[in-house]
Amino acid sequence: MSILDCRGQQCPQPVVQVRRQMQASPEAPLQVLVSDLAARDNISRLAAGLGYRVKVEQVEGAFRLNLTPGEKPAGVAAVAVSGPTVVFVAADQMGSGDPDLGHILMKNFLFTLAENNTAPDQLLFVNAGAKLTVQGSDVIEALQKLADLGADIATCGLCLEFFGLKEALVVGRVTNMLEIATSLQTAGRLVRP
Repeated sequence: MSILDCRGQQCPQPVVQVRRQMQASPEAPLQVLVSDLAARDNISRLAAGLGYRVKVEQVEGAFRLNLTPGEKPAGVAAVAVSGPTVVFVAADQMGSGDPDLGHILMKNFLFTLAENNTAPDQLLFVNAGAKLTVQGSDVIEALQKLADLGADIATCGLCLEFFGLKEALVVGRVTNMLEIATSLQTAGRLVRP
């Protein structure tokens, strides 16, 4: 049995680590230690959704989750989508409200997206979202991983010029509004973080 100690880690790290371990050894039981209710609940949902039996115990200010592989759930029928999946990133933060939290959420979203087995077909970065693809951005590693998985990463050239960042582009390529509009019109699935 493998043991993962995820105590003190922030979302999405505990779930990502558990998912990686489950993918690496799908038939092996797993024990996970977490320090908060959100991590306990998120991991429990992930494991149950993948057919694992979940037993939770409270131990010394933490939770121990014993995850035992069980019968895999029947697959959900895929919905036919005609056209590519496009992620449209129009800001360097996710949601409205506290900007610091918004930056953390956007970073976590892109990091988690890169952890999936498949990447979206295209990620389009406009307005302040363009700041995520340039030198100094703390999401370059996640974006590069998405590019390595086959995602087309395209940043608005006008936006880069506006912010004085055209020469600082690190990942992906420069695009224009005609291509952006066409990609959005022909998308089979559009994601707006």
